[in-house]
Amino acid sequence: MLSRQPYQGQSRKLVLAFDVGITYSEVSYCMLDPGEVPRILRVSRYPTQEHVGGDSKIPSILYYDQQGVLRAIGAETSQLHIIEQAEDEDWVKLEWRELHLRAKHLASSHITDDDIPLLPMGKSAAQVLGDFMRYLFTCTHTYIVESHKRGVTLWSSVENSIEFVLTHPNGWEGLQQQQIRRGAELAGLIPSGGEHQARIHLLTEGQATVHVYVNIFASEALRSSNIPIACSNEPEDDVEEPEHQGVVVIDAGHSTINLSAYSMKLSPPMSFKEIAPAECCLEGSGFVTQRAHAFIKAKLANSRYGAPDIVQHMKDIFDTSTKLRFREPKDSQYIKFGSVRDKDPKYDIRSGQLKLAGEDVARFFEPSVEEIARAFEKQRRGTAVSIQHAFLVGSYAANDFLYSRLLILPSSYTPVFLYTPRSLMCIYADLQDASAKRMEPCLSASITLLLRERPGSTPRA
Repeated sequence: MLSRQPYQGQSRKLVLAFDVGITYSEVSYCMLDPGEVPRILRVSRYPTQEHVGGDSKIPSILYYDQQGVLRAIGAETSQLHIIEQAEDEDWVKLEWRELHLRAKHLASSHITDDDIPLLPMGKSAAQVLGDFMRYLFTCTHTYIVESHKRGVTLWSSVENSIEFVLTHPNGWEGLQQQQIRRGAELAGLIPSGGEHQARIHLLTEGQATVHVYVNIFASEALRSSNIPIACSNEPEDDVEEPEHQGVVVIDAGHSTINLSAYSMKLSPPMSFKEIAPAECCLEGSGFVTQRAHAFIKAKLANSRYGAPDIVQHMKDIFDTSTKLRFREPKDSQYIKFGSVRDKDPKYDIRSGQLKLAGEDVARFFEPSVEEIARAFEKQRRGTAVSIQHAFLVGSYAANDFLYSRLLILPSSYTPVFLYTPRSLMCIYADLQDASAKRMEPCLSASITLLLRERPGSTPRA
């Protein structure tokens, strides 16, 4: 197992990691003190947030008025009076903000600019990102000052030299990275000027994710494949494992699916090297919901239950319940949206529930499956290292149907062992919190150095 080493710097330093996601965001931080082993902490309190000290994530939502003035942000947007005021005053609710920054070359034929909520009047994508990062930074400052002994003095001792780690999807290149850096300046994280940009460190989501699982890759249980979830039924030969093994991390989230391929050297000193260009697909779980929404809207177009607000309510229920429960195409699925008096048998509505054929629901997932298979095969063909392990992680990885579909893909994963966090619980007890820990290793220099070699690029500070 890998362990963090004591900080070798000469003076105290604060490192902040912002994970600004398409649906939720969070902040982790580390106060580096000379000679001490870094300890990673998370900001777990935000203004107006319920369940303080519990979930460290907040909604990545912003409300602007019709003049482009920011009116509510983050945890504030979940308050009922804010939602009512937004409706009454016709505020612009900005979600899926990240897609305004997307790289146009990514596989996204199903997405056009018209599919993404418009930016507020007079606001660019970088300015909106700046507004959100300013909010995160302000909340982090308040949290550290109030949570640490002599917090005011502590903050003042490091505030002019804070290092920032910002994540972005695989495949985001020069233009997208420039906008992120510009957003950091607009947020006030750093002063304007090239010399201050050295304090901004960009990390792909693939790199961040592989850090989380570095101890699993090193474990004896993985080396011996004692928990095989393989789609090959062929007997394995008892052969000596090569010194270098290939692994692909499939980080399936709400908007993007990031694939990163690494060669791992398991004998001490352990190291990782990226062996194929990272892949990014705009086919996360949110697009499954979008396809369901389009299907329901068309299905109920001539029904009295086809009103936009009712269909939106059904979409929300599908996203938070039906989609998560789905396992077998042979089983019908139900969206419970009303009371027992709501019925329209012609449109498969009975007792306040809309019935969907399991085969139809399965088709909502199919583009995601196809994109993962395409990207995975591209990475396998792009390297001479044998890929023996694949890890399906991220929020979308919890979906049983996605996992089962990937297992039965013809040839794509044979003879690769496909793992999910649940299948590895007995190896790594803390995996239940793995998604929350994704930002932690980004703050550890000793682990970050493992990924200093990237194909087709120069190391980034």
